[in-house]
Amino acid sequence: MEEWVSATESEYLVAELSSFFGQEAERLLGWLSSFGADPAGGVTRLLYSEAWTAAQLALAERMAQAGLTVVFDRVGNLYGRLIGEDSDAPSIVTGSHIDTVRNGGKYDGVYGIAAALLAVEQLIKRHGKPRRTIEIVSLAEEEGSRFPMTYWGSGSITGFHNEDSIEGLTDADGVTFREAMEAAGFGKSEQPASPRSDIAAFIELHIEQGIVLEREKLSIGIVSAIVGQKRFAIEVTGQANHAGTTPMLMRRDALAAAADMVRSIREAAVRCGAPLVATVGRLELEPNTPNVIPGKTRFTVDVRHDNEEKLQVFCREMLGELEAIAGVNGVELTFSRWMDAKPVPMDGLLSTWTEEVCRRHGLSYQHMVSGAGHDAQMFQRICPTAMVFVPSRDGISHSPSEYTSSQDMGTGIFVLAQLLYLLGYAEAYKGVV
Repeated sequence: MEEWVSATESEYLVAELSSFFGQEAERLLGWLSSFGADPAGGVTRLLYSEAWTAAQLALAERMAQAGLTVVFDRVGNLYGRLIGEDSDAPSIVTGSHIDTVRNGGKYDGVYGIAAALLAVEQLIKRHGKPRRTIEIVSLAEEEGSRFPMTYWGSGSITGFHNEDSIEGLTDADGVTFREAMEAAGFGKSEQPASPRSDIAAFIELHIEQGIVLEREKLSIGIVSAIVGQKRFAIEVTGQANHAGTTPMLMRRDALAAAADMVRSIREAAVRCGAPLVATVGRLELEPNTPNVIPGKTRFTVDVRHDNEEKLQVFCREMLGELEAIAGVNGVELTFSRWMDAKPVPMDGLLSTWTEEVCRRHGLSYQHMVSGAGHDAQMFQRICPTAMVFVPSRDGISHSPSEYTSSQDMGTGIFVLAQLLYLLGYAEAYKGVV
């Protein structure tokens, strides 16, 4: 395996590079967190907001300073391109999303952009022009925090979303998606169209947003798959009645039945074991009054697994058990499935290369499943894709308390640089076409 920093070079050099990357990443993320800094201590950078626009423009300038060719596409995805000798060959793309949740942290998404910029700058410094074009992408949107749509940036690139996808969508203030996009300076016919058919591979470096790597004291997570998700809206209908005059055995208590259902969902998920997870995340009662037996209860169920067949079996058996519980309690059950996302495996060759990089340089790692959705699952639709995790302190994310140490960030960037070298500079790049 040809490498930009070889396994025979000193461990000191590897440590020195990782330390440098980590310190520079801290500076870059601190700077970027000023765009959308929230008085509550976090970052709020919603799609097409003033903070979002300022961040993308600032990044464009920073990319230009690094000697990259800067291009915005029609929906606001930002590219910094390092043109290769074989300019006709499909590009290697790396990056993540620039948007945040409301009052989120400064690492989610944007770490992958900062990491890509730092890795590419070092590759230019050490090796100059690549054989194949390498592109850094700051994706317009992933979170769905402003409009009821996720993966607008990567989905537009991969053909999952188009202009029809945004029709009728408005934010909480009644601003339409198209109005917001045009106000930010995008959506113009003269701007480059978003769909791409010239990407050879995509790599996304991201914080784990979970507790596994930290608990296991590991540096790198090599994502083997992104879980499938099925989400259900459940409605339990009983009979509202007086809390004092209705005997316990004569009640049709919608909440009591729902409580049994929630317990059964949890117990079934525990029996099934990892990586399956099932969550009841929202609960609503009618009439929601202290002295009235609940006549109706609504709740949501989110089920995730990296195996579609096992996911389907669990959901089918879960719904059957909920119906049985409804019968025992004398209530009616209705449900609808409002999300059905299939599991997305990452590319086996890229995962193998990532493992080899870690092994050669003595970096602790493990293969793992991503329990959260990411832009990588969109890119896997059109090209070989890899996803690499670094630890998150206490597994906290989507919060001002989100944190990843500079050491862990630097290690992740070192791994990314090795992969970009393999794909962009080394002879190995021919193997991913």
